[in-house]
Amino acid sequence: MKILEIREVTLPISSSIRNAYIDFSKMTLSLVAVMTDVIRDGKPVVGYGFNSNGRYGQGNLMRERFIPRVLAADPASLMNGAGDNLDPHKIWDCMYTNEKPGGHGERSVAIGTIDMAVWDAVAKIANKPLFQHLADEYGNGQPNRKVFVYAAGGYYYPGQDHGKLKDEMRSYLDRGYTVVKKKIGGASLDEDLRRIDSILSVLQDGQRLCVDANGRFDLDTAIAYAKALSQYDLFWYEEPGDPLDFELQAALRSYYKNPMATGENLFSMQDARNLIRYGGMRPDRDWLQFDCALSYGLVEYLRTLDMLHEHGWSPSRCIPHGGHQMSLNIAAGLGLGGNESYPDLFQPFGGFPDGVKVENSYITMPDLVGIGFEGKADLYSQMHKLSD
Repeated sequence: MKILEIREVTLPISSSIRNAYIDFSKMTLSLVAVMTDVIRDGKPVVGYGFNSNGRYGQGNLMRERFIPRVLAADPASLMNGAGDNLDPHKIWDCMYTNEKPGGHGERSVAIGTIDMAVWDAVAKIANKPLFQHLADEYGNGQPNRKVFVYAAGGYYYPGQDHGKLKDEMRSYLDRGYTVVKKKIGGASLDEDLRRIDSILSVLQDGQRLCVDANGRFDLDTAIAYAKALSQYDLFWYEEPGDPLDFELQAALRSYYKNPMATGENLFSMQDARNLIRYGGMRPDRDWLQFDCALSYGLVEYLRTLDMLHEHGWSPSRCIPHGGHQMSLNIAAGLGLGGNESYPDLFQPFGGFPDGVKVENSYITMPDLVGIGFEGKADLYSQMHKLSD
């Protein structure tokens, strides 16, 4: 059993939208195929992966460092102890060989993307959905088939007005979501509050709004928004300041009593640990958004979950960023609190397998082997081109 080849292609996911910090007019991602010599149902097993939006493709790093290390390794050194599957932890160690600690940046995205494809292959070799494989290996064997999801949107874009913003949110509600999100910080505080009021005017009982500043604010601005947002019953106030400014995050707990969320731009267990140690996050109400596809993959995410447990946090307080099926499987298999969803954006990489419906902001995981990419026709057509 061995990995025969790892292929990568950089693809555009550009659009005219922007948040408070960046626009997506030139956004790309890396799509990876891990090709093995294992045959299932008469076909070679291929695992697929891609990185989340917001960090661009990482093809050069993969081709120069991480892919060659895996392909140069003794295949036996990458197998599990039983010799009947690949071992993602050993493959991760191989990729990280000769890498210094710290400075996690872009290499965490490159490794995380390959890691996703490895886990897809591992679950396919085991002939299980990844969520079931994770529940068997790291849980009690009983996954949570129903996963909470919320609709991420409310970006700024040319020509947007309050009517279009309300129509966008209505479209998410009509598709079964009860929690929606909009961006803040890309306009004045007064205008952002008017936009929030517009969205709240279309929400019904039991429907909630999140807001996301994408790390834009200094402390004074973050506090000003916190005071203004306190008048609303928001689902959360997300990433007000720079993701590594733990002092700012900690200070906000004195000004904002309702739930806050952050973590999508922390790319290692060590950085996540510093957030928990110094960021003032409250395990009874706040949310953690670490995204495995950007932070060295599931191997590192398992370390992060162990760290959270040591600090008294439940995995149910984790709702990952990224809107991809990998995190859906982790949520179902390891008991996370849910997953982000992009109903319309970053297609075909966002969304769920065909036929999966959102009901009261929950989806039910289908019985698809691996991560389940093959169940989403428009996505799998891109993946098949890479592996064919």
